Amino acid sequence: MKHVLVTHADEPLGRRIIKRLFYDANVTSIFALGDGPAPHTFDRFLSGATPRLSYARVDLAKHRPMNDLFHSTRVRDAEIDTAIFVPRHGAPASPSDPLVAGLSERTAEARLLLQQCLESQTIRNLVALGSAFVYRLPPGNANRLHEDSELDLDPDVSPEIRSWIDCDMIFHGEVHNDRLRVALLRLPTVVASGGYVYLNPFMGERAGWRVRSLGYDPICALVSDKDVARATQAAVHSTVSGIYNVAGIEVVPLSVLAGWTGRHSVSLPGVLLSALDRAARLLGREAVVPSLERLRYGFTLDTRRAEQELGFHPAHRVGLARAGDGTLRLETAGI
Repeated sequence: MKHVLVTHADEPLGRRIIKRLFYDANVTSIFALGDGPAPHTFDRFLSGATPRLSYARVDLAKHRPMNDLFHSTRVRDAEIDTAIFVPRHGAPASPSDPLVAGLSERTAEARLLLQQCLESQTIRNLVALGSAFVYRLPPGNANRLHEDSELDLDPDVSPEIRSWIDCDMIFHGEVHNDRLRVALLRLPTVVASGGYVYLNPFMGERAGWRVRSLGYDPICALVSDKDVARATQAAVHSTVSGIYNVAGIEVVPLSVLAGWTGRHSVSLPGVLLSALDRAARLLGREAVVPSLERLRYGFTLDTRRAEQELGFHPAHRVGLARAGDGTLRLETAGI
């Protein structure tokens, strides 16, 4: 039986994972962490004399609040044996804690959670959601990436991609830890119903237009938010450590994905995109594009390791369906 802690449980992927684990008979209790108040969807989970779900607000990027929480009576009594790192879905921000100054918020959270797990007397398993955008993309659309593929360690990579790479390397370094079992799930673009897209550096979480590189339309690997929850559940109950690519069945061109989600894109020459990106960086602004390579070259993921070691197979498709008013909308459904 598992006693599980989940970070960013108040965000969409966290809520999806909480729901999946709550109905798992082999999960005894869930300790959910979030920035804001508990979502209303948790009301039925928090009710009853002895609820299986408890919730706490904490700034995951700050050392003192995290340390106080993990050394509190609440956490000690919860007897947590498994932690799940669900990253914030938005763009990284600079934390204010001087102990992690200079790191992205996402990287700070990863380091602090890992530190608490390593120091804990009860936590023996850590499942971390990472990004498949950490891979270096060679030219072409036929890139089939496996877990040993090269990471993009270019010093000019955007801060968004750099934060994912930093988190990846933090968890990767503990995969062979004898005391803490670590499973790192590398995810491509995560798609939910209603046009919502997560963990994609190009699409982002903000509405509006996006730019594309003129003459290119890279292939995008996808995975349903429901399958992310299923893969996380499989990793929670696994007994092996490792890095695992997790993806769904569909792949679509970037222009199609942008159209599906309502984030229409405009094509610009690569020279102009590079100039705009350099200007933005010189002005201290957010990068215009995560990298030109990601607007030009596509990839799919080799998921055989997750299938063989975690027993994960995608069970949901991503596509378009007609809403009640007849309009097309993005939908995820069982295969």
